[in-house]
Amino acid sequence: METTQVIIFELGYAPFALLVDKSRDISMKEQMAIALRYVDEQGCVIERFLLVEHVTNTTVQLLKAAIDAIFSKHGLRITSLHGQGYDGAMNIRGHLNGLKTLIQNENPTAFYVHCFAHQLQLALIAVAKKHVPIAMFFKSVCYMLNVIEGSCKRHDMLQNIQAAKVVDALNTGKFESGQGLNQKTSLKRSGDTRWGSHYSTLINLIHMFSSVIDVLEIIVKDDTNENVSSAAHSLLQLESFDFAFKIHLTTNILGITNVLSKALQRKDQVIVNAMEMYHQDAYREEVTSAALPETSLRQQCQTSHLSNSARSLIKQSTASLTSMETQPRYRTC
Repeated sequence: METTQVIIFELGYAPFALLVDKSRDISMKEQMAIALRYVDEQGCVIERFLLVEHVTNTTVQLLKAAIDAIFSKHGLRITSLHGQGYDGAMNIRGHLNGLKTLIQNENPTAFYVHCFAHQLQLALIAVAKKHVPIAMFFKSVCYMLNVIEGSCKRHDMLQNIQAAKVVDALNTGKFESGQGLNQKTSLKRSGDTRWGSHYSTLINLIHMFSSVIDVLEIIVKDDTNENVSSAAHSLLQLESFDFAFKIHLTTNILGITNVLSKALQRKDQVIVNAMEMYHQDAYREEVTSAALPETSLRQQCQTSHLSNSARSLIKQSTASLTSMETQPRYRTC
C-alpha cells in the first residue's frame, strides 16, 4: 500500500497512460494487472506497476467498473488519462463495445496504442497457424517436449547425457572453455503468445539435438516404458531431413523477428523510431530473404546453408545412435 501511495504521489496531476493485462493465477482465478506510464519532472518516461485486481470474469462492463473503482480509490482522474494499452483480446480493444471505447466515450483524448511487440507476436502466430507444414512442425516439437520433459527422470537423463557430451567436447577441444561458456541448457515449453520462447526452445533443441535423440532411443529400447510409442513417433520425426530443414528455417526467421521484438520492448523506444525500423530497407530485405517460399527453398536445398545445417543435424543423430550401441542403457521411469 505504501508503494502504491508513493507512485500516486510521484504521478501527481500529470497526464498518464493506462496499461492493462489479464491473466489467471495458479488457482485459476481471473486477475487484472494494471500499470501506469507517465513522464516525471525530469522528462524521463516512467512505467510503474500499480496493482493486481481480482475480477470474477473479464466482461468489458466488469473491467470498466473495476478500473473506475481503482481510479476512485487512488484519486486518479479520467481527464488525465491520455493513453491506453491492452492486449489483443477483443473484449478489451473492441471498436464497438470494448473497454477502450467506453473510456474514450468519457475522455476522447485517451488514445489507444496496441503494443508493437505484441502485434509482431500475433502476426507470427497467424502466419504459422495458416501454413500447415510449419504448424505441424511446431506440433511435433511440442509433442517431443511432452515426452522428454513429462518426467523428472527423463529430464535428468537428458541433462546428464548433455553434460557428458559437453565434458567430452571440452576434453577433445571441440568446445572452448571460459567464463559464461557452455552453460547448462534445458528444453522449456514455449507459449503461443510469446514467440521469443519458441526461438529459445528451437535454439536449445539444436544445441541438445544428439542428446535428445539418445534419450528417445533409450525410451524406445525399454519395452517396460509406457511412452515407447510416443518416443518412437518423436524419434521418427526428428530423424527426418524435413524436420531438420524446418528447424533451421524457422530458427533463422524467428532469429530476425526476435531482434526486432526485443528492440520494440526497450524502455527508451519511441513509437516513431519503432515505425521507422519496419520501413528500413535493410531490415525488409533481410526478412524477405529469410522468409522465401518453402518450394523455392527446397529447389535450392542442395547448395543452401540451411540444407548443410540440416544434414549436419542428421549426422549428429546418426553418430549418436551408432555410439549408443556400445554404451550401457539407462532405465527410464
